Order: sequence, then C-alpha cells, then structure tokens
Amino acid sequence: MSLTSDEIDRYARHLVLRDVGGPGQLKLKAARVLVIGAGGLGAPLIQYLAAAGIGAIGIVDDDAVSLSNLQRQVIHATPDLGSLKVESAAEAIGRLNPHVTVEPFSIRLTTENARELIGRYDLVADGSDNFETRYAVSDACFYEKKPLVTAALSQFDGSLTTIRAHETGPDGKPNPTYRCIFPSPPPPGAIPTCAEAGVLGALAGVMGSLMAMEVIREIVGFGESLVGRLLMVDARAMRFDTVRYGWDEANPLNGRNRPNVA
Repeated sequence: MSLTSDEIDRYARHLVLRDVGGPGQLKLKAARVLVIGAGGLGAPLIQYLAAAGIGAIGIVDDDAVSLSNLQRQVIHATPDLGSLKVESAAEAIGRLNPHVTVEPFSIRLTTENARELIGRYDLVADGSDNFETRYAVSDACFYEKKPLVTAALSQFDGSLTTIRAHETGPDGKPNPTYRCIFPSPPPPGAIPTCAEAGVLGALAGVMGSLMAMEVIREIVGFGESLVGRLLMVDARAMRFDTVRYGWDEANPLNGRNRPNVA
C-alpha cells in the first residue's frame, strides 16, 4: 500500500509530524473503523476520521435527520431533513474525502448483531446515546478482541475512555472492561435522555473530536492511550480531569469467574 500524489498533498500536515509521518498515515489508510451513532458524538468523529484518511468507516445508525438534531449533529444540514443519518453522513464524507470507503448500516445495533458487525472492523468508536447499546458494544468488542473508544454526553459534561479488555497490562493483569468502571446499566428512567435534559451542542463537538483523536492515536500508536483512564470534561468550569480505574476481578467478562464464551 502506498499514498497517491493527491493523498500526499491532502495529508501533508500529518506527514511532517514526527509521530505520524508516512508510516502512520499508511496505518490510517489501512484501518477499518466502525462508528456507532451518527449523532452528536458521531458527527464530528466521522468528519475528523474521514479527514484523517481512515481507509474504511462503517456507520451504524437507524435514525433519520430531524430539525432538533442540527444544533449539534454538524455532519447533517437542513437539506438532509428526513434522510437517513447514515446516508447523510456518507454523502458528507464523499464531499470531504473521496479516498475513504463508507459502509453504512441503517440498523439498530443489538446484542444479536453486535459481534457480527464488530468482527469486520479493526477498532470501534461508540457514540451511542443509550446504555443498552453501550453495553452491547463493549461486550461484543471484548469477545471479538477489538479496541473500543467510547464517550458519553450529559448536559454540560462529557466523558471518554478506551477499552482494550482483550489484552493484559504491563503488570500482567487483564486490562479493565467497560463493566469494571460501569458494572451495570442504571435503572430505566434514572438518567434523563438528551431530549429530556438537553445538551450543549458545542460540547458534542469537543467530545467527538477527542474521540477522533483517541481513535487516531490507537491506530498510529503515538502517546499514551486512555486505557484504564477516564477523561471527564466539565464545560461549565472548562475543566478536564482524568481518573484512573483498573481491572475488577468480579466483572463478568474477564473476571476470575467469567463464563467460557467463544
């Protein structure tokens, strides 16, 4: 695999970065990333992944573009109202970077289809807006041995972490799973949805961009990843904090009493 002359011009600012360069850009070109959700988090995430030259981007979303989406879902525009989000996002990618292959899935990810979908990709970025999907994605990533970058939004707050639970850490212990930090979903209705509580549109842009940066880091291999670290963003105070978390030996995926699931 090599870069065309057009790609060399397009990615020139990456190519001169010492920690990316030609080898890193080729890794991006070879990568297959599955994005869950083409909404508030997925919109900037997809745009920056496409701009960075990810070779293939799969997009999973069963929703259509509505007027209330446009306050934060910046990959869509007013003429896209009523269109499927995966189709709107695919058209935006085509305008932005024709070198990127888009694989749209206008379906809802469930425990039944998660592993088959995720198994086709090298890395998963989850920007979904409900706990059922988040747990289905994180569990499937563990069983399919795929890295996961996952983020969440709530009004003026955001969080982001990376999960590589199928691997072990430098101490020889398993890396933590999503369930090590969030053992189980909250009861239905305990946490209001964005539609109920609201969300700052620009915060979605910040968190989606941070997701894209973490995906690129995981593919290229520079710097320190967010494995075992939860990045928390407080937009009211404009404060970024990082909390470390570790493997919980009682977690049901790679804990000591985990079930034997192939």
